[in-house]
Amino acid sequence: MHCGKFNSQPLSRREMLSRGAMGFGGVALQAMMANSASAAITNPLAPKSPHFAPKAKNVIFLYMDGGPSHVDTFDYKPLLKKYNGQDPREVMGKLEPTQFDKVGKVLQAQWDFKQRGESGNWVSDLFPHIAKTEVIDELAFVKSMTSKFSEHTFANYFLHTGSPFQGRPSMGAWTGYGLGSENENLPGFVVLNGGLIPPGGLDCFGSGFLPASYQGSVFIPQAQPIANIQRREKSEENQLRKLNLLRELDGGAMRESEPDPQIEAAIQNYETAFRMQTAVPDLMDLRGETDATKELYGLNADYKNTKTFGLQCLLARRLVERGVRFIELTCPGGNGDRWDQHGKLKDGHGKNCQTVDQPIAGLITDLKRQGLLESTLVVWAGEFGRTPFAQGGDGRDHNPFGFTVWMAGAGVKGGACIGETDDFGYKAVRDRYEIHDLHATMLHLLGVEHTKSTFRFSGRDMRLTDVHGHLIEGILA
Repeated sequence: MHCGKFNSQPLSRREMLSRGAMGFGGVALQAMMANSASAAITNPLAPKSPHFAPKAKNVIFLYMDGGPSHVDTFDYKPLLKKYNGQDPREVMGKLEPTQFDKVGKVLQAQWDFKQRGESGNWVSDLFPHIAKTEVIDELAFVKSMTSKFSEHTFANYFLHTGSPFQGRPSMGAWTGYGLGSENENLPGFVVLNGGLIPPGGLDCFGSGFLPASYQGSVFIPQAQPIANIQRREKSEENQLRKLNLLRELDGGAMRESEPDPQIEAAIQNYETAFRMQTAVPDLMDLRGETDATKELYGLNADYKNTKTFGLQCLLARRLVERGVRFIELTCPGGNGDRWDQHGKLKDGHGKNCQTVDQPIAGLITDLKRQGLLESTLVVWAGEFGRTPFAQGGDGRDHNPFGFTVWMAGAGVKGGACIGETDDFGYKAVRDRYEIHDLHATMLHLLGVEHTKSTFRFSGRDMRLTDVHGHLIEGILA
């Protein structure tokens, strides 16, 4: 008898078996619970065997939020100078619709280009540090990348997850799902947030339909990197007692209901968080780094954002040393609108390059001298490029039809340059690639066959590359 305001919950299938059939169902249930309990305590981030011998063990993804202008950075197009100020329709022919439909005149590169290093790859004066021989000759350029989307949010999801739709697993999550991590005290996928979460929000780093343990953990590389990471208990013993109580309560909930991936993820996350209380302060403690190393990364630079991104790059190296599988860096704020210069291109791109040039060059140099570059894949990419004609007078609109990305490190042929856009840098015309191909190549270098890394969801074997993806053979060593 009750007050009439309480509705009894219907029995679950497991409860029905447990209570019925003169205990026969309970016998079967005990075996089921044993398997569930075993699954609950299994670490989903434990190292897993790749499909074949990998070239890379870790990935550092340098995300250039907003879409850098390839024709001002790495894709030299002298005809832009020749036809500067002319109507692009007269010299380039039919134009595709642009994001804001404010087509201006042909706009020449705003910086001079030179061939650099022994490879002779073209680099603009925007990157004096990356242009140095010891750095530029480690990079392999793909100058014919394309995207299917010209709007930031869709393009960001596509770049990160292989789908324009919200809620799909990111490439970092897929990497953890396929390979696990080599450090049980830190997440397998870490996002170093410089100050700008991209359009599309945290779902760019999410786990989607994969277990939550694989989602990106966002660290802020200043002050306290993770909220509430500091231990509140005075003794480790009390902390462990609380953790054991939580594990017991969650385990009890699992035994009384259907297996719940969210509860399993919660158990794992509690335990990871406990271990991180020691691992994260150790990660952030730079006292063991030399003054020369800090100078290399730009931590003593006059420009604040160079220091911010330099710290991110240094922490990325330290995360690689600790076995974290996938690290993504986002751009600092305060440079205008990311790399998204629809106006004042020279000012905005100038500040962005001042932010990332020295730290990225320092990262490549440091990884190389530490012997880590041969097992670490570094990827530099935005979600699309920018038009060879102006938006208004001094900006450029979004251009998904042909742009530049580069890769360096494990399994990459340093100094390579493949693909080509047309004479104006507008559309890919030779060795055209798309984001699915970039993902397939990244997984390949990690020893993962992209067509075999699948997860059953909604009756279909899902994968990062969907039903697409070919290797970018020309950059593979």
